[in-house]
Amino acid sequence: MITVEIIIVILAVLAAAGIGVATWLVLKSRNDAAQAQIAGESAKGIITQAEEESKKVLLAAQEEASKLRNETESDLKDQRQEFHRMESRHLQREEQLERKVETQEERERELASLEAEADRARIEAEELKAEQSRALEQVAGLSVDEAREQVLRRGEEEAVHDLAKRYYELEKQYKEKANVNARKIITVAINRLATDVVSEVTTSKVSLPNDEMKGRLIGREGRNIRTLEALTGVDVIIDDTPEAVTVSCFDPVRREVARLTLEKLISDGRIQPARIEEMVNRATEEIDQTILKAGEQATFDAGVSGLDSELIRLLGQLKYRYSYGENVLQHSIEVSLLSGMLAAEAGANVQVAKMGGLLHDIGKAVTHEVSGPHAEIGAEIARKHGINHSSYRGILEHHSDDHETVESFLVATADAISASRPGARRESLELYVKRLKELEEVATSFNGVERVFAIQAGREVRVMVKPDDLNDIEAAELARNIAKKVEEDLVFPGQIKVTVIRETRNVEYAK
Repeated sequence: MITVEIIIVILAVLAAAGIGVATWLVLKSRNDAAQAQIAGESAKGIITQAEEESKKVLLAAQEEASKLRNETESDLKDQRQEFHRMESRHLQREEQLERKVETQEERERELASLEAEADRARIEAEELKAEQSRALEQVAGLSVDEAREQVLRRGEEEAVHDLAKRYYELEKQYKEKANVNARKIITVAINRLATDVVSEVTTSKVSLPNDEMKGRLIGREGRNIRTLEALTGVDVIIDDTPEAVTVSCFDPVRREVARLTLEKLISDGRIQPARIEEMVNRATEEIDQTILKAGEQATFDAGVSGLDSELIRLLGQLKYRYSYGENVLQHSIEVSLLSGMLAAEAGANVQVAKMGGLLHDIGKAVTHEVSGPHAEIGAEIARKHGINHSSYRGILEHHSDDHETVESFLVATADAISASRPGARRESLELYVKRLKELEEVATSFNGVERVFAIQAGREVRVMVKPDDLNDIEAAELARNIAKKVEEDLVFPGQIKVTVIRETRNVEYAK
């Protein structure tokens, strides 16, 4: 870079000199001597100025070259120092790696030695174990598999015993707390609800003013009774019962239409096919109005609003439906009120519980038309008519042990309370005796049971067990097993209490 600048300066000087010479020659040829002298002086001034400029440029170039040289030397010095530092670090790392390699090799040798010792120890241990096993088999007279089976069996029995004992203790502890709270909530709800017993006598008989009316009801060649049965779908039984006929039909609404038609015909006195058809139509219209009013009154009594008209109509049909002698509509109203009170005490949704309680048996209105459990039928009907999910679960699960919502559990509880009230349900003597017998047979089927007594009209079964065969823990487990088998095998209203009694008697004689 310095050489180029010097060459440029020299070229500039030469150019200036050439220009001056050319100018001088031109002036010399054209002008006189004076002008030539002036041109020469001008050329000398230009040359002098060019020389001064060249000197300045040369000095600047020399200073720049010196500065660059110094910077280059400083950079080289720094690079050498950095190189020396890096070289020193690499040497240290190599030394460290060599030491680590030596340490690793030493550890590998030690591990190989320890592994060999461990293999020898394991072989010795296996030999000792085999010798001990043979010795134990000779002493105990059992093989290893037989001994292991006995140990496992004993451990399993002890674990089952400990679990049953722990379960018994926890169940007793939490039952005490739960019973206190449950009794408080249920007692408050029952005390708040004061209704009449909902059981009624179901009759299908129609009184006659005299026995002559039976012939008029039958008509010539039985045309009147055939017309009545064809129009109403019932069976009219005319037997030797004085001044009464019986109406038989599985559908309670049709049976009520037929009963009302007979009363109208008997009151009117004109009994013929055309008149029978007219009276059936009138009775049907009256029953439809009665059903609708009964459904509306039920929603009003229960405090439930927003039901579809079809649900209200189905609800009103329960007015003519009975279960164990219990009127289903009155039972549904009572369950709705109890569900709402229990929900209020437990902090649940009152309206949801009341709606679920009112509609929990709605499926019984159509069980003669649709096959299946009434809980599933009723839940499906409610779902189709826009009932909320929680009330739907209450209808579906009111006979189930598993409950998705709190309100569903409260509906099932209220249903059990209503059904178990004294006098709420009745059944025939034959079914009652059969249920008691089946209850005692279920309890007797378990081992260790000595005697069984069904008491309190079949709502409690007391089981006497043999104290030598069962301990207290096993007695508690027996009570749970009996209750579970009763739930699976028997059909019963309300709930049944299972009490297992274990009594130990110690007798000594003084001689």
